[in-house]
Amino acid sequence: MTDPVRTSPDDPTLDRSLGRWLAWGVVALAVLVAAFPIYRAVESGRRADALAELEAAQLVSGEQLWAANCSACHGPDGEGIDAPALNAKEFFADTTEQRTHHIAQAGIPGTEMGPWWNEFGGPLTDQQIRAIVAFIFHWQEDAPSRPDWRTPGGEHAEEAPHND
Repeated sequence: MTDPVRTSPDDPTLDRSLGRWLAWGVVALAVLVAAFPIYRAVESGRRADALAELEAAQLVSGEQLWAANCSACHGPDGEGIDAPALNAKEFFADTTEQRTHHIAQAGIPGTEMGPWWNEFGGPLTDQQIRAIVAFIFHWQEDAPSRPDWRTPGGEHAEEAPHND
């Protein structure tokens, strides 16, 4: 049996091979380091566009879900019919998206506002409730003042436009 070829630590062939691998490693590292800022610059724009598309789709979905599930009591434009007006500056000053989401999920005990989340026996998924809440909060910037927003069918309910 023959012994395998052994190289000495001072073998020039080994040094050249190691040098080439080291050079390629440095080049690969430099390419990766340069690529990250480029990727980040390009990807941030894509992420912003995707987020804007997601928000627009969520508003469309929320509007459809609102019309099918919420508008009979809260009104087509959130003006309140048999339930509080949600399109009111005072409502938005008194709550958050998270709180509104939780109320829609669990309902309000002792009222006609039952739970809407399917985990609590309602018909909607958490994502659908999130879409409805996004739709409600898109009114915030232009919401009228309705000090009586908690009173179902308050004096402002008749003044609000209806989309019949």
